[in-house]
Amino acid sequence: MVEGPVATIIIAAYNAQDTILRALRSASAQTVPVEIVVVDDCSGDDTFRIAKDFAATAPHVRAHRQPQNIGPAGARNLGLARSRAPWVTVLDSDDHMAPDRIERLLAQSEGADLVADDIYRVTDADLHATGNRLWGKEPIGRQEIGFAAFVAANRRGRHGERGELGFVKPLIRRAFLAEHNLSYDPDLRLAEDYLLYARAIAEGGRFVLVDPCGYFAVYRPDSLSSQHSTKDLGAIVAADRALAAHPGLTRSDRAALRRHRIDAHKEWAWRGMIDAVSNREFGAIPGLFAAPPAVGASLVGKLSQQVWLRGFKALRR
Repeated sequence: MVEGPVATIIIAAYNAQDTILRALRSASAQTVPVEIVVVDDCSGDDTFRIAKDFAATAPHVRAHRQPQNIGPAGARNLGLARSRAPWVTVLDSDDHMAPDRIERLLAQSEGADLVADDIYRVTDADLHATGNRLWGKEPIGRQEIGFAAFVAANRRGRHGERGELGFVKPLIRRAFLAEHNLSYDPDLRLAEDYLLYARAIAEGGRFVLVDPCGYFAVYRPDSLSSQHSTKDLGAIVAADRALAAHPGLTRSDRAALRRHRIDAHKEWAWRGMIDAVSNREFGAIPGLFAAPPAVGASLVGKLSQQVWLRGFKALRR
């Protein structure tokens, strides 16, 4: 007889009054015992009231409210700290899952520290569509993903449109996180999932990827993951640089990490260029070129493209 929940589902929510109830209902409908920890990140709408009212009727649900906004990483860390089950996972507040998803993941978790399923990308027009997968249409089976392969799978545009593997939502062994003192990096408001998974694999964690078990990620152009500031991108560069110092990484691991870091650095430098021009801080521009040659070349290429586009538009006029 099962005693207590087998998994904790953490829902970090911010201004999610239109979707939080759907997320809660799908998490509560699991075919195995779960506990649900909702962390409202100081929303300005009715998100917390809805979560609190739901928790009042469901003893396996606990709702907490942050007094100030700390971002998804910090909110999830609070959920981790208040989790009790042997496995933990996250559910974004605008997403939902099939009733048997946790049970199916657990059935494929033997020998794994993180077990993730490919996810379905859907829209509000068809919330349960299964025709668009994040990672690919070909069967996955059960694959263990090493550090270099995982990092390479998080280079934007390398596997379809926004198909980075860091978007998956694995079940993670809570004891493994505790043993290695792992949590989300509160300095990141973008790619915090990627960094946690990469750090876990670097610590020897076994990351297993399987076919979809029923996570439905609702795509919206205004979602937090599609909005990133210059500061957000710079934090990824810094996180990759810090991770490269991990003693357990091989030469190929560090090479993959360097390629990922340069990709992020290119985006950061270009965004910094836009900021400098917008703010008329032209003295900051030369420093953006003081980077790996690939970053400088990328800046030159993008600038040339903008000059050409502006000139072409002028000619058309």
